[in-house]
Amino acid sequence: MTKEDSDLQVPPGRSTQERVGLVVDGINANAAVKTIAAAEAAGVKQIWMTQTPFWPDTLTTLAAAATKTSTIRLGTSIVPTYPRHPLVMAQQALSLYDIAPGRLRLGIGPSHQTIIEGVYGLPQTTPLAHLREYVNVLRIALWDGKVDHHGKFFNVKVTLPHTAQIPVLISTLGVKAFQLAGEIADGALSWVCPIQYLIRTGIPALRTAAAAANRQSTPPLVGYISVALSKDRDSVLAAGHQSLDMYSRFPFYAKMFADAGFPLTASQMIPDSLVESLIVSGNEDTVAAQFIELLATGLDELMVTLMPIKDPVDEFTQLMHLMGQL
Repeated sequence: MTKEDSDLQVPPGRSTQERVGLVVDGINANAAVKTIAAAEAAGVKQIWMTQTPFWPDTLTTLAAAATKTSTIRLGTSIVPTYPRHPLVMAQQALSLYDIAPGRLRLGIGPSHQTIIEGVYGLPQTTPLAHLREYVNVLRIALWDGKVDHHGKFFNVKVTLPHTAQIPVLISTLGVKAFQLAGEIADGALSWVCPIQYLIRTGIPALRTAAAAANRQSTPPLVGYISVALSKDRDSVLAAGHQSLDMYSRFPFYAKMFADAGFPLTASQMIPDSLVESLIVSGNEDTVAAQFIELLATGLDELMVTLMPIKDPVDEFTQLMHLMGQL
């Protein structure tokens, strides 16, 4: 590991346990609240939830979970920006802040054209420009409490009852997104990005943009990985393809895979080598050791999702307790 890599690590006061977060399924809000409470009881320090157009509202679920927990950090990765006005997003975040001060990490992003236009019916032409202005309005609303903004996408004039210094993190796939995060965000959230791509492309882009913006430090990068608690390579590959092949249909992901050295096959299928690069597998000791190795590469944190092989409930419980005992 180079000095530049080590400089990016989270300060030594934070343990491995605090740098590894668990992805919780939000398809049922009541079940998610119970899972988050169980995760806290098991020692997990951070959970992440995504927001799809087909599932219950994530911020509402996290607000309910906040009333059943006391210490676990609650993160979104991500809430799409286009369907929600930044002031509405700020209002939701303020509610959660009032319930659980200092525990929300608000991850947002533009999502993808096939979702924003195909599902919501909203035009998406310049997602990064939209995101830049969105973050500006949202962060001023939360951190300053008073917005007087008149831009290309939003016209907002409002004074909120109080401020809340909630970290605003953004989704990152391509170089320009990492650069934007380095310039304006409180963190970068990756999703299905090979670790070597994050090290070779994401971290340098973050660092360079942060320096150009005269920021005192580089925003943290959260690397996403899947975990399969199995030594059966064929089973892990099969489960990986079932979960990951869908990403080949999204142009942004296809380009990122190619940039990472994993171009899609002629049939637009994800190659086995890419699947293997995105999954940590083995028994609990092996997985825990790989977490430590990955954090030593220069990543600030890991966002971990279960890749079930035989028994999703039992394997999720194993993963949860493994993470709580790091």
